[in-house]
Amino acid sequence: MSKNLVIVESPAKAKTIEKYLGKDFHVLASYGHVRDLVPKEGAVDPENDFAMKYQLIERNQRHVQEIIKALKKAETLYLATDPDREGEAISWHLLELLKEKNILKKKAVHRIVFHEITKKAVTEAVANPSELAIDLVYAQQARRALDYLVGFNLSPLLWKKIRRGLSAGRVQSPALRMIVERAIDIEAFKKREYWTIDGHITVEKQDFKAKLTYLEDNKLKQFSITNEKQASKAQQQLTEVANGQLVVAKIEKKQRRRNPSPPFTTSTLQQEAARKLGFTTKRTMIVAQQLYEGIDIGGESAGLITYMRTDSVNLSGDATTEIRDLIAQKYGEENVPKEPRQFKTKSKNAQEAHEAIRPTAANQLPSQIKSYLSTEQYKLYNLIWKRTIACQMTHATLNLVAIDFNCGSTKDVFRATGSTIAKPGFMAVYLEGLDDNKEGDDKEHFLPVLTVGDNIPLNEIVADQHFTEPPPCYSEASLVKSLEEHGIGRPSTYATIISTLQNREYVTLETKRFQPTDVGRIVNKFLTEHFTKYVDYNFTADLEDNLDAVSRGEKDWIPLMKDFWQPFKDLVKEKDETVQRKDVTQEALDEKCPECGNPLSIRLGRNGRFIGCTKYPDCSYTRNLNDDGSESNEPEVVEGRKCPKCESALVIKTGRYGKFIGCSSYPDCRHIEPLEKPEDTGIKCPECNKGNILKRKARSGKIFYSCEKYPKCKYALWNPPIKEACPDCNWPILTLKTTKRRGDEKVCPQKACKYVTPYEGNLEKAKEAE
Repeated sequence: MSKNLVIVESPAKAKTIEKYLGKDFHVLASYGHVRDLVPKEGAVDPENDFAMKYQLIERNQRHVQEIIKALKKAETLYLATDPDREGEAISWHLLELLKEKNILKKKAVHRIVFHEITKKAVTEAVANPSELAIDLVYAQQARRALDYLVGFNLSPLLWKKIRRGLSAGRVQSPALRMIVERAIDIEAFKKREYWTIDGHITVEKQDFKAKLTYLEDNKLKQFSITNEKQASKAQQQLTEVANGQLVVAKIEKKQRRRNPSPPFTTSTLQQEAARKLGFTTKRTMIVAQQLYEGIDIGGESAGLITYMRTDSVNLSGDATTEIRDLIAQKYGEENVPKEPRQFKTKSKNAQEAHEAIRPTAANQLPSQIKSYLSTEQYKLYNLIWKRTIACQMTHATLNLVAIDFNCGSTKDVFRATGSTIAKPGFMAVYLEGLDDNKEGDDKEHFLPVLTVGDNIPLNEIVADQHFTEPPPCYSEASLVKSLEEHGIGRPSTYATIISTLQNREYVTLETKRFQPTDVGRIVNKFLTEHFTKYVDYNFTADLEDNLDAVSRGEKDWIPLMKDFWQPFKDLVKEKDETVQRKDVTQEALDEKCPECGNPLSIRLGRNGRFIGCTKYPDCSYTRNLNDDGSESNEPEVVEGRKCPKCESALVIKTGRYGKFIGCSSYPDCRHIEPLEKPEDTGIKCPECNKGNILKRKARSGKIFYSCEKYPKCKYALWNPPIKEACPDCNWPILTLKTTKRRGDEKVCPQKACKYVTPYEGNLEKAKEAE
């Protein structure tokens, strides 16, 4: 047995490190955290300096036993978990467990830290061991205690005041507030009409447009022309005075430099992967973890990127030298700046001074290792590699051109603008994406070569109607950006914040934009009205800053907890006693009930918000929230279809589980069908061989797949099927599955068969194709 035992979090990381360290070292995985707070009230004791009660995580019990068994035969223990608060806490919890078992006597214990899994980094860490950074542990404990106290005290209050099963969190509640406030802004937005007038021009077979900037010597602003009458008058007037041509009055030429973006931090990687690759924040972190922990490249496992949870934009000296050498070799000496580029983080309180996310070896080109990576791994590695290389290249030089055209006289002026890339510099490799950019990142507008005084043929003058638009709902990329700008959460928490809001059904993701649910709106209303301080962006950011100060050893965590706890506890008690359920779930309307004359209110039910009488249960009048209460508000008729049972009209109805199609002759005819028709996958049911497998939506909204011959055939799957026989058991189909540890896989759906193999295609596209 090896004399040295090394502990890491994951088996993939363990496999890679063991190869680097050789036979004198045995490497085992803890499989994440080994202990957590007991899942009941009293796990954190505020009366006893916030003492915490921990228990062994059941699923990791076997792994802890393996570690104990191996440690009994070892002389030295190396704790090699990730270089951040969570990694430090995992090592500390394991160490505490081992102390309780009394098996650390006469054994040396070391903490080793590395930010990339390469042979050089790992061996240097082993040669220069340190001790646990207890301040990082305190910071993690404080975060965990805060989250526990908020959850265990605020969630029961939500149960009482809104409905059972709800919960609130210290960090996700401000994030929910962001999403709800944006939705309210959009709903309250009043669009304004405005018009633009463009001259359509063709010169030497090149079409371009010039925008009207001066009309009758008045400079035009956005709302200078606000209706069709004004626009038509100006269009007609300009067409007459132009007489089919414009005159080049002025040409402005200048050059502009554009510098590259810094290398990736966690948040910028999540944002860019969402924009360019369509990845969710969760998917980005899963794939990044795989690249960090090690990929088998031609028989040798290697970590391909540095640690992926970081606020830093720094690059090591060795890495910068390697990158600059590669740029000179691959893109030419002219694209290497005289001095290496240095970047400063925009984050006002960067967590732990790591490096930025970069390839561990710049000369490991994406094209060279593509065959060893899954599709998602390749896409993310390619993105990281390009961004890293580009950040050390020369600036791009753009030629900007603006041409003014007189229309009949100098009083009416059109302007055309364009740009060309004079020297691409870093843009030859990489260009950062933009949120809500409809034209694309690198769209260029070329203008022909013209001279002042040239008469230019005018094709036509066109007036276009526009309306102002509200700010868009948050996408994953823009939400992460906003969270970072407000100082809410930290790199490792963004994906969890978003997943929690979705899992609790406070928000939904529609066309890649977050929409608050009715329950999410009510929860946010309750928190913002009654716990205003605790969902305030500045308060949350200041608390994060204080926790970071604990991690740096600048503050003690217990006084910080006391400052938070007592006011929070008192407020929870006060709201429990003074706030009534109807104050939260009902919203008064200036309208009388048509049946009893009492006031109506907006109420929250099992299926969302609706309008009901305040005298319920004495009066049971209700209607949908969007109905106006008039008698003409009939159910929407399904055009072109009749009930297959009685030939009556089909209508869209709302029931306990949402909208559905039903017969208008109910209750005489009880025919119903789902609003969204099941999609045919085109794959034959392997059990009955009679019907096809259909993609359906359960009442909960979850997607599943089942035989079209139901209820005669009850074959069903949770994962999308593919028309490919299992090579082990010959079952006619396989399914596509995503796991956190292994990514996308093809799996045999038969329980008795254990066939699993990596899936090399695009899982999202495969699901969409179903």
